[in-house]
Amino acid sequence: MTWGGSYQGMAMMSVSILHLQPTALPPTDISLSVSSIPENSPINTTIGTFTTTDPNPGNTFTYTLVSGYGDSGNSSFNISGNTLHSLVVFNYEAVQSYSIRVRSTDNTNQYFEKVFTITITNVNEAPTNISLSASTIPENSPVNTTIGTFSTTDPDSGGSFTYNLVSGTGDSGNGSFNISGTTLRNSAVFDYETQSSYSIRVRVTDQGGLTYEKSFTITVTNVNEAPTNISLSVSTIPENSPKNTTIGTFS
Repeated sequence: MTWGGSYQGMAMMSVSILHLQPTALPPTDISLSVSSIPENSPINTTIGTFTTTDPNPGNTFTYTLVSGYGDSGNSSFNISGNTLHSLVVFNYEAVQSYSIRVRSTDNTNQYFEKVFTITITNVNEAPTNISLSASTIPENSPVNTTIGTFSTTDPDSGGSFTYNLVSGTGDSGNGSFNISGTTLRNSAVFDYETQSSYSIRVRVTDQGGLTYEKSFTITVTNVNEAPTNISLSVSTIPENSPKNTTIGTFS
């Protein structure tokens, strides 16, 4: 046996190398960088950006809102590229969260779907109205008589408020009144026969420093008062005047 001849035969054999192509697998998860938006944000406010977990490196992805379980809030949002935007102006006091269903599709047309909850965060909003429980006071009432109490209409529930008399349109009567807490009181004794109404301007400030102002008319009501004097036009009569002679008239 000649070893050299066998070696030469082996050297002439061709070697084939098998190249395995990676299997295209679907995405396995979707993430959203931010999932909350403040109420009253304008339409098309950016909420967050999507990213996809995929076992195949180098894939690209498109994101769409799709129907299915958890899609009830889809119509309030849109996706541009990989960014989630608002399609409406949200009101925390009406709805605090929305559910959307998102699909990530890779460049091999395989996809993964996931439901996200988008939370609406509360924003302090300014008061919208002031009410006064009573706006009349009887004349001659002593100083610091309670006239009425203030209350405020505010989009936010559970707010706290302070009330002040402020300058501006309708403030001409401010000097005749004071506010203690939520209570309006008089700082003067009113006389209906001299002045029967006063105008005041009130500011309410909420716990976040937002304000609303309103003018009120305070009416002074008439009170029956005792007479203070009697006059007689004539108080003399000549002697010998007959019975029932008119002497004078009272006022």
